[in-house]
Amino acid sequence: MGDHPVSTPPARALALRVLSALLREDVLGLRTRGTVEQRADGPWAVAAGRALALPVVPEGFQSEYAARLPLVELDGRPVDGLDAVLTALAGLADPEDRPGWTAFAEECRQTLATMELHERVRDEVHTALTDLYGADPAHWTGPAAALAHDTLAAYLDHPVYPTARGRSGLDEHQLRSYAPEFHPAFELRWLALPAGALTRHGDRPLPRWWPTPSRLGLHLPGGDRAWETLPVHPLTVGPALDEALRAAGLDDRAVLAERPYLTVVPTLSMRTVAVAEDPVHHLKLPLATATLGRLNRRTIKPGTLRDGSAGQRLVEAVLAREPRLAGRILHADEQTWAHAGHELLAVLLRRYPAGLERSVAVPLAALLAPAPSGRLVVDHLADRFSAGDPVALYDALLELLLDWQTTLFGHGVALESHQQNTSLVLDEDGGPRLLYKDDDGPRVHSGRLAAALGEHAPAPGEFDDTRILADDDRPLTDLFTTVTGHLCTGALAFGLAAHGRAGLGELLALLRKRLTEAVDRTGPAAEPLRAALLDAERLPVKAMVTAGTLLSKRRSGAADINKHYTDGPNYLLPQSGSPPGAAAGR
Repeated sequence: MGDHPVSTPPARALALRVLSALLREDVLGLRTRGTVEQRADGPWAVAAGRALALPVVPEGFQSEYAARLPLVELDGRPVDGLDAVLTALAGLADPEDRPGWTAFAEECRQTLATMELHERVRDEVHTALTDLYGADPAHWTGPAAALAHDTLAAYLDHPVYPTARGRSGLDEHQLRSYAPEFHPAFELRWLALPAGALTRHGDRPLPRWWPTPSRLGLHLPGGDRAWETLPVHPLTVGPALDEALRAAGLDDRAVLAERPYLTVVPTLSMRTVAVAEDPVHHLKLPLATATLGRLNRRTIKPGTLRDGSAGQRLVEAVLAREPRLAGRILHADEQTWAHAGHELLAVLLRRYPAGLERSVAVPLAALLAPAPSGRLVVDHLADRFSAGDPVALYDALLELLLDWQTTLFGHGVALESHQQNTSLVLDEDGGPRLLYKDDDGPRVHSGRLAAALGEHAPAPGEFDDTRILADDDRPLTDLFTTVTGHLCTGALAFGLAAHGRAGLGELLALLRKRLTEAVDRTGPAAEPLRAALLDAERLPVKAMVTAGTLLSKRRSGAADINKHYTDGPNYLLPQSGSPPGAAAGR
């Protein structure tokens, strides 16, 4: 099968990822305003004016080239070490953008510290997971064990954002206490608010463990019926929570219980936690931190709760029209939520489908993660579910995932269902299934959706974010390509090839074949996907460093940090397993 590549030291790995991202996003014009020249040691991307150069290697996934060495050349002099490199590059940036470069340098320092911490604790965590769930992740069944797959995934880097393992402002103690890569358990804090202070949604009763004020040790005027309770992540308690209560006009009426209550375990997203004794229930809670960029805060804007529940209803309306997918596409219930009019005073109660106790549910983000054995998770799963063939497992995933996502597109819907929000569900007595959550950021072609669903189409007013609705296909093809294409399927093809499970050309041909079949099956409504993804010379690529940290929204023009794009080569074109070697630009 081939072993996974020898681990690269964290500092070198991070520098290569950062420089590759800056090249991919064309920061300082290195890609589109430069050329590639061959030197004695290999190719270099040289910026116009030749003041800046970067040693590169052909890559092909979202960019023709990636960084080859963790350094740059400035005015003919090598600059080594990520801090020094970023300082040098910041000196070439527009003065207005330098605060973003300063923030990015700090982001890189935090990420490096986290990566080095991961190196120190990984074996200890793997031992703990083995003690809790067993040695073989292919037998980690049920909702509680699914959290262990999240822990394994937390040690992998994001396919696009180079500093995804960093979390703004958190120290080692906080990471060990609350981050998914340590698989900790902790208790939540709770606020008591006067009845009526919360805007609520959902008609299902709250779980039996949801506390009353008296259960929290609070004996308040009017008794329990005069108050409501709201969970708060421990990391949010303090000045950030105090300010949120002041802003919401609740500072003199809210009561924070001193007694922590309800043991939870973090999921891969960290701000979402599973109830330890009832893990089919998850609580999505705002955090006063940022990930995937300084502007990408982990709070919960009240409007996104409304959008998520509307998105779920939309997905289920489409699924009800597709009997061949019945039972194969599962979705968490996200109709129960509450907020007090502030992005730090909110909660989503997510309920997972019943009947998963004997199933293995693995986020796509975990498939290429090393298991405690040292082998990849996908290899363990393949041993149990696909006769030891990880490519066959990948193929089964492709068939179902692309069928479903292309069907959605045919109805005028594209989901931001990335590798963290999509789980592969495997059972011994049936084919693979997919489990989805978090539908608050779709793109919807209003006209095509209305034509497909008629009276069952959601009214425009059901969504809070006006960016969700579009009157053309471009926002949908961009989202489909960057999420379903790059993050959920393309990244796995390149990753499986890098781990020696099959040749890259074979895997990309398989991906193209399955996507073509799905487009053909969907019919004329999916033709925009054929043009934009299968046949286009270049594909949209997320520009997350630019939009999330380096530039202000005014400077980047990004209406949505997660949907701001540059472009890269189309690795799905026939015989395009290797990038062109002649130029770094278009």
